[in-house]
Amino acid sequence: MTAVSGNRNEAGRPQRAPRRRQAFRHLALWPAAILLAVLTVVPVLNLFAMALTEISISRGKVEWALKPLSNLNLLLGDALFLTATLNTILFVVLSVSIELVLGVALALLAASVRRGKGLIRTVTILPILVSPVAIGAMWRLIYSYDFGPLNQILEAFGFAKVGWLSETSIALLSVVVVDIWHWTPLVFLILFAGVEGLPREVIEAARMDGANRRQLLRYIVLPLLAPAIGVAFIFRSIAAFKVFDQIVLLTGGGPGTSTEVLSLRLYKVYFEQNAMGYGALLSVVTIVMILVFLLTARLGMRWAEARNA
Repeated sequence: MTAVSGNRNEAGRPQRAPRRRQAFRHLALWPAAILLAVLTVVPVLNLFAMALTEISISRGKVEWALKPLSNLNLLLGDALFLTATLNTILFVVLSVSIELVLGVALALLAASVRRGKGLIRTVTILPILVSPVAIGAMWRLIYSYDFGPLNQILEAFGFAKVGWLSETSIALLSVVVVDIWHWTPLVFLILFAGVEGLPREVIEAARMDGANRRQLLRYIVLPLLAPAIGVAFIFRSIAAFKVFDQIVLLTGGGPGTSTEVLSLRLYKVYFEQNAMGYGALLSVVTIVMILVFLLTARLGMRWAEARNA
């Protein structure tokens, strides 16, 4: 009651000072909003414009020719783009799902430790600090057919050597393992913060009511941890869709096209074929696919939350 009367004059009309402060706050946001629009919206609109045109460089000038059907026909006949799409979806589903499972398990395990949590966090995040080039060189040595430690272990137990990066049936899975090793620590950090923020009184109350560990995890911990899992899922899914350096450094898209993903396909179209208009169309299609994937996953999570409520 006191707060309301403090914002009004004796006649009961709103005072001008709060309105001025509110107007100033809106005005202060405009420079940041305009800068954000210039840096994000304008390049995206330029990308959409490129997707509708055929771009060429002639006599030192860039020439744009409006040919949307030409780029669309190229897309419909591009079998490599379909292969890259399927490889990317398989890569995203495998890497993100395994990283989430491992991240949840590591976060719960680290939260249950009474001492040394700081040391666990420091050791766990080390893979994130390694540069992609070093990761590529290191894992190429690990996967080496002739002298890699993995094949030496297999030989020691009497098994045949495996072409981890040279066999079409296993090359993509080998890259997925590297991605899991590299990015599971990030998922762990996000989920560990979520686990540390869980309301302990709710968990203790459920435990006093007789809930066992499986029931606590199934009906208490995982539902409360769902927002953090959703954040980790979005971050990792977007990054996994754009995987590039690991593919280039480990396999270069081979053998054949078994590890060619969307980012590598876009690189070849832009920089090897110089088809900028068609490359822009592929970029737009990739953006749409990522949005559809995230929207579908979000709807699935909401359906699961409603079912468990």
